[in-house]
Amino acid sequence: MGGPGVDGREHRLRTQADAAFIRGWLRNPLKIGAVSPSSRALARRMAEAVPAEPSDGIVVELGPGTGVVTAGLLEAGIAPENLVCLEYQPEFCTLLRARFPRVHVLQGDAYEPPPALAGFLRERRLRAVVSSLPLMTKPEPERVRAVAGYLDLLPPGAPFIQFSYALSAPVRATLVDADVAVSPWIKRNLPPARVITYRRNEASPSAGGLPAFVAVPR
Repeated sequence: MGGPGVDGREHRLRTQADAAFIRGWLRNPLKIGAVSPSSRALARRMAEAVPAEPSDGIVVELGPGTGVVTAGLLEAGIAPENLVCLEYQPEFCTLLRARFPRVHVLQGDAYEPPPALAGFLRERRLRAVVSSLPLMTKPEPERVRAVAGYLDLLPPGAPFIQFSYALSAPVRATLVDADVAVSPWIKRNLPPARVITYRRNEASPSAGGLPAFVAVPR
């Protein structure tokens, strides 16, 4: 258990995270893509979609921002050395490294992944991609290219996990040759959001630990 010093440090870092989020949103709201940080309820739902195996596989988090989903992934049991966060904003990268010193934090554009990401994947199996990217701020061809590109990296059945505030999936399943499952609305998030999970060559949407998710016809 952490002592008072640890709790105080985490409180300071969370306060800094909230301030960094507001500054980032004011500078470039389309890059941030949300009016408030993701809730812990949303983070838990995204973490639930990550398969248990391979336990030593790499989980890539795209657009971690201030680290709400990152914390949820770690609380779900993902080892920090198996988590790679790709973040565009330098200020958020600094904050993430302070909050999660054992997690691999890379600065770069998730739509144009840096070579350093390939280095992590060269000898390790990719377990899941967890995305908080504001996909709906991009034109459809860019959304399709991004999701399809990460699905190409994932082994069959491994998930690309994305949250969205929109009524429809950010990318139509037929455009990326995938099956898609959609969670119920997470009403404890502001605004309410759903978790969209894309998979290729999966026999059943419920096979990977998604009991509350509903398959969407392609």
